[in-house]
Amino acid sequence: MNVTAQTASTTHRAMMPVLIALSVTHLLNDMIQSLIPAIYPIIKEAYRLDFGQIGLITLTFQVSASLLQPAVGLYTDKHPMPYSMVVGMGFTLAGLIGLAYAGSYGLLLVSAACVGIGSSIFHPEATRMARNASGGQHGLAQGIFQVGGQTGGALGPLLAAFIIVPRGQGSLAWFSVAALVAMMLMVWTATSYARLDRQRPPKPAAAASAAAPRRSRGAVAFAITILIVLLFSKNAYTASFTNFYTFYLMDRFGITVQNSQVMLFLFLASSAAGALGGGLLGDRIGRNKIIWFSILGALPFTLVLPYADLFWTGVLTILINLIMSSAFAAILIYAMELLPGRVGLVGGFFYGLTFGLGGLAAALLGEVADVVGIDAVYKICSFIPLVGLLAWFLPRISEGSVRAGH
Repeated sequence: MNVTAQTASTTHRAMMPVLIALSVTHLLNDMIQSLIPAIYPIIKEAYRLDFGQIGLITLTFQVSASLLQPAVGLYTDKHPMPYSMVVGMGFTLAGLIGLAYAGSYGLLLVSAACVGIGSSIFHPEATRMARNASGGQHGLAQGIFQVGGQTGGALGPLLAAFIIVPRGQGSLAWFSVAALVAMMLMVWTATSYARLDRQRPPKPAAAASAAAPRRSRGAVAFAITILIVLLFSKNAYTASFTNFYTFYLMDRFGITVQNSQVMLFLFLASSAAGALGGGLLGDRIGRNKIIWFSILGALPFTLVLPYADLFWTGVLTILINLIMSSAFAAILIYAMELLPGRVGLVGGFFYGLTFGLGGLAAALLGEVADVVGIDAVYKICSFIPLVGLLAWFLPRISEGSVRAGH
């Protein structure tokens, strides 16, 4: 046992540079994606769009990001393709340039779809590689991987505030440099991962089968369904911020576009700490407790938010996202334990759901905002965390299965 633990620890140390590189590529990938909602205030005025059309852009981007991910994950589980991430970033680069120079609303939709396709290719394979580089510390590995994505997502509004807003839509093309850097880093990551993976001793088949608890298909399907509903509730609430928070702040408090983007950055930046904390605590106290707290625990703050002043709005939104962002790593690893050996499929499916459900929520909330106003949207959304009560019905996963194997 000690030899096995020592081998796992050595493998984890050797893989740590790969894991950090995956986190950085995740940062660059999600930073580029986050520029889409960050430019909404600019294109809303330039193209004379309503909130429904804004929501449709998000729906197009996120649905295109969700459709391919499960298929990509299923394929790479059987046929690993580390270099496919480079192809995905190529789609993202094409979409980014298209967004910078789009001359019509239709071209905006096509360009957003290209960015979504790039994401659908990147996430499943990167998730599988992060899982295999964990050395058994799955929560920590997913936390590190998620920190990159959450940090990148937070940087978008800040970059928009100080670069895109003053210089216009065309300045989006400047970020093609980040896409090219990401592609070079992805090549290094894939090469290093393949070399270290070949050096890893094979895992005994008996240990792999012993690590996977036996559950009926019905029980697994029931648990996955609850996870999907919980994920939708989280994404529906988060979508109200990533897509409409700047409009809410400008409408209610009369602040400038730049200041609203800075506040959106503060909201999104808290995701990084929440993602890492959720991953670390999940390894220690179990996924069930983290999933329960990460959604239902935000309820007191979401109920107060629509009635707060500008200062407390900023404080409350940071607390809300800090709590809610701890959910995804726990949900993802929990699903991986329910479906052992299907890391790419689970990663693709749940990342796909994240984009797809977030896009659906954005489109619905956009239509609601056009009818009842943006303030009313936040009052309605304040009750969404009540869905977290469903976490009560999730089966418990033992610590042994949580920490067992890859």
